[in-house]
Amino acid sequence: MLRLTGFWFLGPRPPAARVAGKKLGLRKVASGVSFPGSASPKALNIFDRNLKRKQKNWAARQPDPMKFEYLKEEVGSRIVDRIYDVARDFPLALDVGCGRGYIAQHLNKETVGKLFQVDIAENALKNTLETEIPTVTVLADEEFLPFRENTFDLVVSSLSLHWVNDLPGALEQIRYVLKPDGVFIGAMFGGDTLYELRCSLQLAETEREGGFAPHVSPFTAVSDLGHLLGRAGFNTLTVDTDEIQVNYPGMFELMEDLQEKKSRILT
Repeated sequence: MLRLTGFWFLGPRPPAARVAGKKLGLRKVASGVSFPGSASPKALNIFDRNLKRKQKNWAARQPDPMKFEYLKEEVGSRIVDRIYDVARDFPLALDVGCGRGYIAQHLNKETVGKLFQVDIAENALKNTLETEIPTVTVLADEEFLPFRENTFDLVVSSLSLHWVNDLPGALEQIRYVLKPDGVFIGAMFGGDTLYELRCSLQLAETEREGGFAPHVSPFTAVSDLGHLLGRAGFNTLTVDTDEIQVNYPGMFELMEDLQEKKSRILT
């Protein structure tokens, strides 16, 4: 069994004293791509962003991607359900860490007028899924969004932000590019994700080696997220959790699935 705990957050940006012009533009941030070694100077570099880019490019080239990306499909559809719960339309939207477009494929043109899809992996952007809304793909790092202030009505992110080194900084940049009445809806893996696997590895390694090293990427605790969003400048926050349980017929099927997910969404 594989248990995955994700949490959702929805928060409009607070009103600002001034509103920027209507033109969409790019900020001068290294042409939008900031790898390798692109983390904020104040951030602890847990992840090698250049390596993550290579892993995501490799995953995007593999045959039959849906065999191992069913979680992205499921979470993408759930994010769109939350978008439809908001009683308004969004002329201009941004998908941060879009991958192959697992959110875009479920959107309709009555709700979203145009969608900018941002990802660090060029191969993912070249193989985005079909959608009925107009889209623009932008190669950029999630930690360095190359857009002007007050640009988007909606920002979404699905299973991407758990890989950034500076999560508070990434949330601040998302708030920066949102319009004063904009909405941010996202999903990340929560702190209890892969709990059984982590405990099993720690117990086995402690018994055999007298200590253990982390073998699974760290995840943000649900209790910390509200504080991080508030610190980034969001208000009217909603944070809730979903638990997705995946069952496997045996150990080898579990290990195969995790090996593929290592380059796609999890570790």
